[in-house]
Amino acid sequence: MKQHRPASPGPRKQTASHFGLHLTLDGYLCNPKTLGDMAHVSGALRELPERLGMRRLIPPYAIEVASNNRKDPGGLSGFVIIQDSHISVRAFPARRFVSIDVYSCRNFNTRLAVAYFRRTFGIRKVETNLVVRGREYPERDFR
Repeated sequence: MKQHRPASPGPRKQTASHFGLHLTLDGYLCNPKTLGDMAHVSGALRELPERLGMRRLIPPYAIEVASNNRKDPGGLSGFVIIQDSHISVRAFPARRFVSIDVYSCRNFNTRLAVAYFRRTFGIRKVETNLVVRGREYPERDFR
């Protein structure tokens, strides 16, 4: 499996070239104990915004999700709404897999976010994608 690196090396100055960043992270060969621990998932959603300099608008919310088919063996889903958008985690302990989104209308340190999740969930293989959102957002709105 090929490892991808985030496109952003870290924090960048907000420019009129885009509205925000959307980091997606798929983690493989994770620690199933951390993926199946509601307090651990909620704790990650509580802690990461602070590390990235983001402001939480509500406490993290996580729920246990039952299996709905062979592909989805059930697990935990959690999210936190931040001032500039959201962070979500979908954890599948039985598959040792986690799917994570970090979206913010402001630039953020993508490397720090990836390193945090790797450490927090014991991710051994990771695939990341970085989508630059709102490339045609009106420049006048940045003034």
